[in-house]
Amino acid sequence: MTAVGHERAVKVALLSFAHSHAEAYAPLLASWPGVELLTTDPDGDTAGDGPLRGRRLADELGVAYVDSYEEALAWGPDAVVVCSENARHRDLVTSAAAAGAHVLCEKPLATTLEDGQAMVDACRAAGVFLMMAYPVRFSPEFETLRRNVEAGVLGDLLALVGTNNGKIPVGGRPWFVDPELAGGGALFDHVVHVADLVDALLDGREAVAVRAVTNRILHADDPRVRAETGALVSATYAGGTTLSIDSSWSHPDAAPNWGGLTLQAVGSDGVVDIDPFGAHVTGTAGGGEAWLYLSTDLDRAMLDHFLAAVRAGTRPQPDGEVGLRTLRLVLDAQRSAATGAVVHRG
Repeated sequence: MTAVGHERAVKVALLSFAHSHAEAYAPLLASWPGVELLTTDPDGDTAGDGPLRGRRLADELGVAYVDSYEEALAWGPDAVVVCSENARHRDLVTSAAAAGAHVLCEKPLATTLEDGQAMVDACRAAGVFLMMAYPVRFSPEFETLRRNVEAGVLGDLLALVGTNNGKIPVGGRPWFVDPELAGGGALFDHVVHVADLVDALLDGREAVAVRAVTNRILHADDPRVRAETGALVSATYAGGTTLSIDSSWSHPDAAPNWGGLTLQAVGSDGVVDIDPFGAHVTGTAGGGEAWLYLSTDLDRAMLDHFLAAVRAGTRPQPDGEVGLRTLRLVLDAQRSAATGAVVHRG
């Protein structure tokens, strides 16, 4: 894999502002020492009404902008960050790989296994790496949990219980509730973050049985919402470890924070709970309740890992294979919810 020496700037192209995380990544990268940033969001320029996107958002963020993906890739980036709608990841990732750029891709990897595998294969063939944007992997709380599990402090790992709940994103990014672009609803949006942490704790082991139930009770009166808004996923792994994930759009719009992820690890010798977004102070601001995070900037920590890998030419984690494994769990859960049956994998 090609390394970028410290003697020159790393050229990073941010492809699409469709995902709201792009609004955090862009200013971080623009101010990052030793990084040159170029952005593009051609679909956003023609999106019409809705959240600010395209050149208008680039101007507001104060970042360099071009009108097409082709121009951004012709610039010769060392790396790209893909923040498009989930169903459009494949085209952008494979184009970036063909241009010789390393890739940081928003989650989930894709909406189908075929697309996900094509992305992994394209990056491997081009000799570039593919990293998944799973920032919670970089939280100090998770690192502490992982060290305890690896050291055997908890004994045999019996069960993992995760939650990833938040506000429905229909107002800010309505494509999240369009199954054709997003792949699904709350299950597709939220399960993967917890699944990534579980993948790391279990060294890439995959579930042998998956059961899921979903509903659309929440936000049932909103005609824009065409996907599940509540989901519960259960899985069993070889060796007997069980997993449960509550992944619902259950926080009201008036909540002071977007949501939060938690994970409990239950072992034969102990229990550890982590709440990476739990450190905060509350108060009032602007006529409403304020929620100010005190936790580590996980986007910055993730980007730091990605950029270090670009400079060194070393494969970062979590990689595309992790993306495929977490996608398989989500797709198995979708299938179980649709059929009412347990999905078994040998």
